[in-house]
Amino acid sequence: MSTTQQPSARRTLSPRTWADVSIVLALTIIGLLGFEPSFGGYSFLLPAIGGLVLGAATGIVASILRVNVVTTIVVAVVAYFLCGTAIAVPQQALLFVLPTLQSLSTIAIGTVYGWADIVTLQTPIEAPQHITVVPYFATWLVALVSTSLTVRWLARARRSVWRFGIVLLGPLAIYVASILIGTDDPYQAGIRGVSFAVLALLWLGWHRTGGDNIAQAGATRMRTRKIAGTAVVLAAAVLLGGGAGWWIAPAQDQRFVLRDEIEPPFDPLQYPSPLAGFRHYTKQVTDDVLFTVSGLKAGDTVRLATLDSFTGKLWNVTGSESSADGSGTFSLVGRELPAQSFVTPERRTDVTFTMGEYADVWMPSIGYPTNLDFTAGTALDSTDSLRYNATTGTAVLTAGLSEGDSYTIDATLQQVVSIEDLAEVPVASVELPPVSSSPDIVTSKAQEYAADATAPAAQLEAIRLALTTTGFLSHGRASDTVASRAGHGADRITDLLERNQMVGDQEQYASAFALMARSLGYPARVVMGFAPEIVDGQTAEVTGDDVTAWVEVAFDDVGWVAFNPTPDETDIPQDQTPKPQSEPQPQVRQPPRVEADAEDLLTPVELEESDEDDEGVAFSIPGWVYAVGLSLLIPALIIFMPLLIIGLYKLRRARRRRDAKAAHDQVAGAWEELVDQYSELGYDVPQKATRLMVAESLENQIDEEHRASEVQTSNPTEEAADTTAEPRHVTTLRPIAVLTDDAVFSGHEISAERSDEAWSTTTAAIEAGRAGLSKRRRIVSRYRIRSARDWASRISTKRENS
Repeated sequence: MSTTQQPSARRTLSPRTWADVSIVLALTIIGLLGFEPSFGGYSFLLPAIGGLVLGAATGIVASILRVNVVTTIVVAVVAYFLCGTAIAVPQQALLFVLPTLQSLSTIAIGTVYGWADIVTLQTPIEAPQHITVVPYFATWLVALVSTSLTVRWLARARRSVWRFGIVLLGPLAIYVASILIGTDDPYQAGIRGVSFAVLALLWLGWHRTGGDNIAQAGATRMRTRKIAGTAVVLAAAVLLGGGAGWWIAPAQDQRFVLRDEIEPPFDPLQYPSPLAGFRHYTKQVTDDVLFTVSGLKAGDTVRLATLDSFTGKLWNVTGSESSADGSGTFSLVGRELPAQSFVTPERRTDVTFTMGEYADVWMPSIGYPTNLDFTAGTALDSTDSLRYNATTGTAVLTAGLSEGDSYTIDATLQQVVSIEDLAEVPVASVELPPVSSSPDIVTSKAQEYAADATAPAAQLEAIRLALTTTGFLSHGRASDTVASRAGHGADRITDLLERNQMVGDQEQYASAFALMARSLGYPARVVMGFAPEIVDGQTAEVTGDDVTAWVEVAFDDVGWVAFNPTPDETDIPQDQTPKPQSEPQPQVRQPPRVEADAEDLLTPVELEESDEDDEGVAFSIPGWVYAVGLSLLIPALIIFMPLLIIGLYKLRRARRRRDAKAAHDQVAGAWEELVDQYSELGYDVPQKATRLMVAESLENQIDEEHRASEVQTSNPTEEAADTTAEPRHVTTLRPIAVLTDDAVFSGHEISAERSDEAWSTTTAAIEAGRAGLSKRRRIVSRYRIRSARDWASRISTKRENS
């Protein structure tokens, strides 16, 4: 008794398919290694390899179980989010494995926005936390698509070169992304490039197998030639590729990387200049504890902001569009901060700042921080907001610091250098923005004070001594002997220098000294910060009364040397009370004096909070909702947009044929529509054959499909026909072909009724051919166009014949 062999419900992968999958994943890993310079190590490998394994496993298992494409995409997206917590952001997981709302939000945000952040990060990349999602998503997507194509399409189709080329697009995209997102210093570019090219070429060259009708001797010769050709390709790739890479590779400063082309999103010019709020500290928060700091040594000063641009009204940072390395260029960074090379170093470690009443975006620090770690407060959740300027050593937290925030830094300080040591040292060639609207009296006073000195350091020291010995200190408080107006613009500096006695505080003296140094052509900038009393080993409380400002001048091979031009003397003789001089005003028209409103003295964070209180609480949708929505919408568009476009094309094609002017053309159009629909359903339509021959071939294929569906009904699988569909009505196609030939070649006039009958019969025949097919084939037919399918078949035939 014979038994009918039931088809297997699972697909078995051949050894050749497993080899193809291994090569695709190996090529992806070769491209993936190029991310090492960006991350400064191999920390990215864990999420990247995890995404690679997850994507490949999803594609392979779905193919073995014969899961359709739509279900595969849904399962893959769900697995991406569920497994992404343990792979990409385990620190946000419950028990290091289970996903949480925070981890799911981070994965969604990293998937959508991580690509924009990664090209603005300072290398090595360590923060924000959603950055690790980028390599996870990239490898997951490439592995899912590439392995699915390999096991579903490449394994069952003719193994032509162009099909292999399409599968190679995924690994190639990872390789190119590692270059564009990388740095000027590539990671083993020659070795990786040659390895990638050799492996891809060998894969393409060995994709054919010998035919069954080839004699054993011929097969042996063919194998020998393949081995010889492989050796030649390998040697040529190593020698020519390596040599060309060494000779033709661009210099590091000429490499094209995206991070050099994209401007950082943070613009400090949107915030008030810190120096403009100097009197806020000296008059309104004089005794308030702004923050505490531990780990400093006696004589250390706390930096807040570095300003190198003067507009005539105030000192501010340079706009990012003015200079790539200016004081206004802030970049997204992680825990490790870029090192400052232009400095004579002195180290400080474990310096801890804890915020009290201080609330602003500018972060107090010392020297040039090299490591920053948030330890407490709301800042722990705002590490994504950290920006840093490596040139000035200034850091900002765009989310703003608040009470309770704490962070620890390691830093490099500029050693204190004496004027004697700088006697023969020239100033450095540093590009700074030009000074605008500087008063004429600044230049004349600088020349007067520095007349007896020749060396740059001696001239600067002479100007500093003139200001500290002839000037007086006053913050303009009610307890001060003489009033002192706030501000440091051109009119206030003119007022300072024209009086019989100079009266002001650090704000005016630092501005005046910096303008005098710049008038002599020396690179000078103003630094605002705090100078608390430091006792070694003790924590210092910094109050508003500790605020100060000084000037730094760049010296060649030394660094930025600090000059403090503010006098210590506060007792101004009453009989020498400064009075305005009747000297004529300078010819240069100065900007008008602007008194600061009370609101201007508030910090940016306070202003934002007051605006929110006035406007009330506004409803806002969390960012992760948009990210999840986009992650679902984009795959839906990829799936259904082609379906809509192809459907409209087919509808227009059928309407054009049915609305033909001549009735016999309408009948012929009905037959053409039938043939196109059958081809799109996956039937093999003979080329260059009569209608009767085509009809006979299609009938035979329909019968085979019908018999196969009856067998599979007893053991239903994914490939089985839909048993809920109505019974198939057997319709022969040969009568339709005969009637069509008669209408086209007989020369008789065709009535409209006969044309309608032909279209009705054709529609029924199409449904009959569709009824015996599986759901998958019917779904795929909606994405097919016969003309495109025939074109691909011709290209494949030509390549195989060649």
